[in-house]
Amino acid sequence: MTTSTKGAKWVIDPAHSKIGFKVKHLMIANVQGSFKKFDANVSIDNEDVSTLSVSVKINTASISTEAEDRDTHLKSADFFDSEKYPNITFESTSAKDLGDEMYELKGNLTIKETTKPITLTVEYGGTMTDPWGNTKAAFNVTGEVNRKDFGMVWNAALETGGVLVGDKVKLDCDVEFTKVAE
Repeated sequence: MTTSTKGAKWVIDPAHSKIGFKVKHLMIANVQGSFKKFDANVSIDNEDVSTLSVSVKINTASISTEAEDRDTHLKSADFFDSEKYPNITFESTSAKDLGDEMYELKGNLTIKETTKPITLTVEYGGTMTDPWGNTKAAFNVTGEVNRKDFGMVWNAALETGGVLVGDKVKLDCDVEFTKVAE
């Protein structure tokens, strides 16, 4: 980020952000989905990436794959168990500037009370002032997790070999943040 100031704080703009993912179905196709309810905060001091702090909370019951039956199954105990575990959280632990507006963000991802370290790739899209005078910053965040690491082990074997649902979940998030007035 190139326009932050000492102690800058940012909040996610949910109307201009998407927390998305995709996972293999039948080992040949991707099913895509997203979460509709989430919150995230970012703080950084003096444009120093090493001071970057990111906190994200995602409502598991807000999952949408555009298939009601599948979404209901994903909210069940076979996957997210949304009634018992209403949130997924991410807390950053470190950030590294890779050059060319690319960053490595490490942190702890918690799903169903299981916390695992993950590494995300962050591409900085830029900073702009909107027509109402708000400073905005945009990022694309990608990564990959194994759903089984978080206790989501349900699957169905296929007659022809293989499984119904892939283990690897690819994350693809486009997020826009608004700088909080100082």
